[in-house]
Amino acid sequence: MYFVDRSIAVIKPKQPFLDWLNGVPENDIKLSLADIRNDCTVLMIPEVNEQEDGISYIDDIADKLFEMELASWYEDESVWPQKRTLKLFWEWFDVEIHSMLVDTLDSEIQNSPQDVIAQ
Repeated sequence: MYFVDRSIAVIKPKQPFLDWLNGVPENDIKLSLADIRNDCTVLMIPEVNEQEDGISYIDDIADKLFEMELASWYEDESVWPQKRTLKLFWEWFDVEIHSMLVDTLDSEIQNSPQDVIAQ
């Protein structure tokens, strides 16, 4: 085991995201908040010692995160909310910042060739 020079952020949908999701016409299955908060997106972010630094980083990439979360449910952008602001991101998502990341495996991390969140 070894410490990794990254921190993590967990993106958790809130009720407004669920309301949008359940309101999409193509959605035949009605989900609960517990359903969509059960298996959330976890991001490696730059190493931070203060929560505020992690939140600031999330603010900087919130537009890409918002799109990524929407696309994980519906790739059709026509059903996405048209005005995706930083304020709306924080209304739709909780973010947990965790400063310590430990790798428990001896094998190297394999990176995906797809650049999901390019800066």
